[in-house]
Amino acid sequence: MSDIFREVEEDVRRERLQKFWKAYGDYVIAAAVLVFAGIAGFQLWQRHQADERAKASNAMTAAQQITDPSKAVEAFENLAKDAPGGYALVARLSAANALAASGKAPDAIAAYKQIAGEDNGVVGSVARLRAAWALAESGTRKELADLLAPLDKDGSAWAPMAREVLAYADFRALDTKAAQTKYQALSRDTAAPAALRRRAEVMAAYLAGGGAASFGTVPPDAAPVETPTAPATAAPPK
Repeated sequence: MSDIFREVEEDVRRERLQKFWKAYGDYVIAAAVLVFAGIAGFQLWQRHQADERAKASNAMTAAQQITDPSKAVEAFENLAKDAPGGYALVARLSAANALAASGKAPDAIAAYKQIAGEDNGVVGSVARLRAAWALAESGTRKELADLLAPLDKDGSAWAPMAREVLAYADFRALDTKAAQTKYQALSRDTAAPAALRRRAEVMAAYLAGGGAASFGTVPPDAAPVETPTAPATAAPPK
């Protein structure tokens, strides 16, 4: 008896499936085609992206080997136009570095600031630090503090690097006490890189020993003393 009921159940299911297929079979086939087309398209897109990254990597390597900074700027700027996002950002940073190396500090600083304003990641942070160092000799203390404010925060991995720039700004402004305090703090900061701590320790000791004292201005060179020439003597008569 159970076999009869099972056969009836199967017939009902078969009939329902046939009705469903007649009503929606075309849609099912279309959906399957779209799924397979999407998978194939995604794989093609992935392959294209991999090819583009390989091209960008080769172009980046070639640009890094250019020794003429002005030509390097052009190569990196061209790469930044067409490279995938990450490569484009690094290429822009490299172009700014090449501008700085070619003596075009204002253009380099502008490029660094633009990158820092657009990116909050590693590249943007590096650009912000390099802009600060490029401004260290000419910028005001406030200008540097404002520029480095996003990095100069407790717990930030970038804070020691930012504070080294600010310590140097105090040193350059002859604020020896503030500079010495900052350098001493950096020399004891275990979160700072070892090389930075050593630099800070040397600078703190230098300032503690009065190395930044101003002893006035160097006097101008004394004017050369003119040596009088002997008068010409008349020739003896023949």
